[in-house]
Amino acid sequence: MANGEEYKNIMSEMIKKQIVILGPDIAIMKAKNVTELAINPDGEVTEINGEPQVALQRLIDEYVALSGLIVKKTMEPLLAKYPSVKVDQ
Repeated sequence: MANGEEYKNIMSEMIKKQIVILGPDIAIMKAKNVTELAINPDGEVTEINGEPQVALQRLIDEYVALSGLIVKKTMEPLLAKYPSVKVDQ
């Protein structure tokens, strides 16, 4: 099972990857829609309030709702780096 730091790391990497794809304004705005997360202006997750797996899934859902399969494909290699982190794909 992944710990809180692993979830912070994967979500921070995810946000930063989306900043490159979507631009900082949109990427961070979508991440801030996940109420469980505290995010600094650089896209770094500083705190997770609640269940980390739920927050991760909500973050993925935010980006997938915006750009669909493109986002899912860009996240696959990132998720593979964290095999202990489980998400619904």
